[in-house]
Amino acid sequence: MVVTKFIFQKLLGWKIKGTFDNEIKKAVIIVVPHTSWHDFYIGVFVRKIVNTNINFVAKKELFRWPFGGYFKWMGGTPLDRSSKQNKVEAIVNIFESKDEFRLALAPEGTRKKVDSWRTGYYYIAQNASVPIICVSFDYKTKTVSIGIPFYTTGDIEKDTKVLKSFYKGVVGKKPEYT
Repeated sequence: MVVTKFIFQKLLGWKIKGTFDNEIKKAVIIVVPHTSWHDFYIGVFVRKIVNTNINFVAKKELFRWPFGGYFKWMGGTPLDRSSKQNKVEAIVNIFESKDEFRLALAPEGTRKKVDSWRTGYYYIAQNASVPIICVSFDYKTKTVSIGIPFYTTGDIEKDTKVLKSFYKGVVGKKPEYT
């Protein structure tokens, strides 16, 4: 971890504000803005430095040889993304089957600029009865901010406004997509 911290802080110039409560074993972690593939390795550094298991889901085809073992080791869980599969329900089932699962995802659903977030993250958190934790990667200040757990109220419009307020002023790797 010392090498990871040195690279992240000294060579890359990043810092982390906040931390994950390791007593919370299950959560949906929303990372915004997601504008570049660089977000992946920034997230890997953060996960290692804060010593918290953070997971992701990906299409099941990625978990075949030769990379399947690597993706599982990195915290991945395969997901059947066929059209007849209810993805929210499938991910809720993953939460129910595990003792610890902190799912990181980008509610924008893409690395391009969007006008609104997709809603799957919200319904996953609500149906799995887990909190949402906001995380931002601000490339302007080179700060990763980790928010406090937020529990959905059932009012998606109101809750989304509260969640989006965490990201006010945050600039992604590609500012034009922020």
